[in-house]
Amino acid sequence: MNRRLTCFILSMLFLLPGCRQDKKNTTKTNQQTEQRKPTPPKEQVEKKKVFTAEDIILKKELLYNKYTLEDSYPYKDTTRGFQWDKIKERLAFIENFQQSPSLYGVLQNYQNEKGEAPTIQNYKRDSYKRVSDSFNVERYQAAPLYDLNSAKAVRYGRDGWLVRVQGPESIARIPIEGISFEGKYTVPKRYLRIISDTVQFNIINVVDVKNQNICTLEKVGNEWLVRSMNPVTSGRHKPPHAQETPTGLFVVQEHKSKMFYYEDGTKTYAGFAPYATRFTAGAYIHGVPVNNPNGSIIEYSESLGTIPKSHMCVRNASSHAQFVYKRSKDLASLVVVID
Repeated sequence: MNRRLTCFILSMLFLLPGCRQDKKNTTKTNQQTEQRKPTPPKEQVEKKKVFTAEDIILKKELLYNKYTLEDSYPYKDTTRGFQWDKIKERLAFIENFQQSPSLYGVLQNYQNEKGEAPTIQNYKRDSYKRVSDSFNVERYQAAPLYDLNSAKAVRYGRDGWLVRVQGPESIARIPIEGISFEGKYTVPKRYLRIISDTVQFNIINVVDVKNQNICTLEKVGNEWLVRSMNPVTSGRHKPPHAQETPTGLFVVQEHKSKMFYYEDGTKTYAGFAPYATRFTAGAYIHGVPVNNPNGSIIEYSESLGTIPKSHMCVRNASSHAQFVYKRSKDLASLVVVID
């Protein structure tokens, strides 16, 4: 019995080095296998395409067919037309700023309803004898924009300008970055209307104050479809009451089926303009003015497409104003004014 036990123990002693060697070899093989495993590719950050005017696809698919203008057309002893190259540049800008999701906001102070903005340093008075800044933006109906590092208002922001919100809404002055203008500032929160970060600006109305025309556009897929091409009359420079329609990019803010207006310098109603779509301060896209508060809508005026005649608004044929009125949603559509 003892001899058998002794033989068994000796046999096991001979086998152990081999087992250890096999285990060592197995471990080494596993390590080599792990080393040979392919390294998963690093996730590549997709670069956003920067749009240029050449990338914009315009296609005419009119939905409004009255009083339609050609791409170029005679006017008196000259030629007018649609500045498609400039319009494409503006559309490329709109494409680019919408690529990154943002919490948007619109500056608001229609008729100073949010309070008159404070006087900035180095202000000037314009031809209307109103306080304005070095960018020719009047204090009246504007929002005050403050320097990021001080408590001083340094310029004014037009009612209707689009911004990116870059700070919490709970603080007294909210950090913003301009889209309609350049620069970063803070603005008192009462002058800022927040817009959802899910909004897509796919309806654009482009007003050309140089050629006195308007085109409406809609983004469908990767194309911008031209929905109408019509004559307009924009605002004229005639102090103290009539003002030019300001150029720039504005958010549609308000609709009025009838926009009643006063006789100049009074509080007496002189008439109304139908189908009014407001985009900045007192500037609306609207139909032909009716100089009688109780009058009937007038469809067309021979003055459309000629020279600036309005107080700041953009006059259209009334049926075209209705077309714009129905398609341009508040806080989700834009008006771009070019010259």
